[in-house]
Amino acid sequence: MVDVSLLDSSTRLAAQAFLTAIPVFIAVAAFAPPSVRGQLIDSATYALGLSGASLDQVRLAFGTTDDPTRETSGTVGILVTLVSATACSRALQRVCERSWHLPSAGLRLIAWRWVVWLLVWLAALVVQGLVRDGFGAGAWLGLPLSCVSSILLWWWTQHLLLGSRVAWLPLLPGAVLTGIGVVVLAWASRFYMPRTLNRSLAAFGPLGMVFTVLSWLIVLFTVVCVGIATGYVLAHERPLARRLGTPPPG
Repeated sequence: MVDVSLLDSSTRLAAQAFLTAIPVFIAVAAFAPPSVRGQLIDSATYALGLSGASLDQVRLAFGTTDDPTRETSGTVGILVTLVSATACSRALQRVCERSWHLPSAGLRLIAWRWVVWLLVWLAALVVQGLVRDGFGAGAWLGLPLSCVSSILLWWWTQHLLLGSRVAWLPLLPGAVLTGIGVVVLAWASRFYMPRTLNRSLAAFGPLGMVFTVLSWLIVLFTVVCVGIATGYVLAHERPLARRLGTPPPG
C-alpha cells in the first residue's frame, strides 16, 4: 500500500475520472442517440443509486441535444476531449506499474492504449445497465454477469496498461479482487447514495452533488488500488505463484 501511495493515488484517480466524465458526458449528450443516453442514465442509476432530484439532474444534463450544443462541441472539441480524457488512463497506468514494480512504459508502447482503454470503458458503461438487469432476466442473472464482466474488464485493463509486460495469469488475482470489490461497492451504494445525493442537492444545489460524487469516486478508486496491489502480493505467494507462473519480483 505504501509503494502504491494508496491515498494519493485514489484521490488523483477520482479527480481525473471526474474531470474526464464531464466533457465526455457533454459530448455524449450532444451527439449520441437517445438509446445510448438512456443506457448511460441506467448505468449511472445502478452505480450511484440515483433517484428523485439527483436523477432528474442527470436526465436534464443528458437531455441536451440542441444544435447550438453540437456546434459548441464540434469535431475538434470531441478530439480534444478524448485526448484530455486519457489523463485518467495515464493515472491508472501509473498505479498498475507501481503495484507491479515496473518502470514507466515508453510513449510508443503505451500511448495508443490510453485511448483504447477509454473507448472500451465508455462502451462498457453504456451496456452496464443491461448487464445489471441480466438482459431482461432479472437480478438473479444480472449479479453474476456483472461480477464476470467486471473481473474481465479489470483483468484486461491491467494487461493493457502494463503494456503486456506481465502475462495474463499472474494478473488474475488482482482482477478478481478489483472486479468483485467494484460490484459490491455499486450494490452497497444503492442503499446509501440516493439519500446522500438528494440531501446534498437540497442543501447545496449541484455543488453538493459534486462533492458527494467525488467522495464516492475516492472510495471506488481506493477499492481499485487495494485490489490491484493486493493482487500482486497474492500472485507472488508460493502456492499461487507456481500455478500462475508468476515471475519472481524484480
